[in-house]
Amino acid sequence: MTRKPPYVLEAQNITITFGGLTAVNNVSLQVPYQSIISIIGPNGAGKTTFFNCISGFYSINSGVVLFQERPINGIPTDEIADMGISRTYQNIRLFSNMTVMENVMIGQQPRLHANCLDAVLQTYRNRREEKQSIQKASNLLEFVGLSAYADDLAKNLPYGAQRRLEIARALGNNPHLLLLDEPCAGMNPHETKAMIELINTLRSELKITIVLIEHDMKVVMNISDSILVLDHGERIAEGSPEEIQKDQRVIEAYLGSGTKNVIEKYSKRKSEKVHQS
Repeated sequence: MTRKPPYVLEAQNITITFGGLTAVNNVSLQVPYQSIISIIGPNGAGKTTFFNCISGFYSINSGVVLFQERPINGIPTDEIADMGISRTYQNIRLFSNMTVMENVMIGQQPRLHANCLDAVLQTYRNRREEKQSIQKASNLLEFVGLSAYADDLAKNLPYGAQRRLEIARALGNNPHLLLLDEPCAGMNPHETKAMIELINTLRSELKITIVLIEHDMKVVMNISDSILVLDHGERIAEGSPEEIQKDQRVIEAYLGSGTKNVIEKYSKRKSEKVHQS
């Protein structure tokens, strides 16, 4: 019987510098299977840089990144994607003049085997994969609630729908780990609620592990199993939402009194739910 590793991802003592600036300094993170981990911190804390180290966009100066216990330092980004890591970006990166369906089909490229010659000659392998790709894209659009927009240009979607389309495209790679960079940024309350429901469904139904960067503390406190807090490229705290809300260094560095009130309201609601059950 094959032993399942305890963590889908381990980042051990990651450090990366740009010139004389240390953007991430000795940061570690362990991500259990089917967990939702949030990374928070003020602007410039190193959150997206840390994401880029995990996904292979940046070469780290020291440390190691393990995906299912396999070191992935220095592996090309396309090979990391093929291993089962997908991501979205802080700024939406859709193919705006392609249809919604085509955007999702592009996300399946790491899993396809037909080559250019297959496409030119319209071989059986190409026709079979194209049919399968269309069906899978249709299923993913239904999953994220965008079936009605399949033939629309991506640029014509409402903002919240564009965010969901990014996730549908990322799912085309059949990821084990999904990295979401500020998935709720710029959303109105209705869109944010829909995104929270989608992220929870990704974990519960598709069994995907999720690491997200997010500034909306209502989202973070409602969705996270654990939270990593960065400040100036360094880890200043890590723990459950309940532990993070009580950490004085986190409050001073990032949360502030207004966000502290949000957390306290969240904790009170959670306590009431536990008491009622």
